[in-house]
Amino acid sequence: MDSKERLTQMIEKYQHLIFSVCVKMTQDYFAAEDLTQDTFLAAFRHLDRFDGTNEKAWLCRIASNKCIDYMKQAERRSVPSTEEMLDLQSSGDGEPEKAYLEKDAYHELKIRCGSLSPPYDRIAVMYFLEGKKAAEIAGLTGKNIKTIQTQIYRARAMLREQYQKLGKQRNDGKMTEKSDIEEI
Repeated sequence: MDSKERLTQMIEKYQHLIFSVCVKMTQDYFAAEDLTQDTFLAAFRHLDRFDGTNEKAWLCRIASNKCIDYMKQAERRSVPSTEEMLDLQSSGDGEPEKAYLEKDAYHELKIRCGSLSPPYDRIAVMYFLEGKKAAEIAGLTGKNIKTIQTQIYRARAMLREQYQKLGKQRNDGKMTEKSDIEEI
């Protein structure tokens, strides 16, 4: 089977899944359509390097990387509104740059938490972004506190790994954005 036939089969089999991943991550229907196409184009370009195992996970990984890159670019393109600048200036310590960097770090963490697989994405948001304690999360989700503690631990490890990869990419002199494909 040649590459074009294989791509056609992948699109027919996974187009709805990849689109769903992109919509969930970006919360933008039209961007998700473009990112779905970009995902399959990247898969086609790198098909010769793919070993053929776990095609679904490979495509989902490409899609999530595309979405993360898209959201980073969108954040860089956005210009703070007058209201946001006034909020930054009135943040108390007189250092709007520091407040803006903290807001940027919070946004980056929000993106990273959202990119985790369930149930770690939800647990990470509640614990790291909303500041809820493990017992409180257990009460909200109806799960055992030990289960929640384990999920927090695993989510932290996954986030740490993502940030380490990002730091390594920056230290290696590569672009600050993820490449199309990472080894799974």
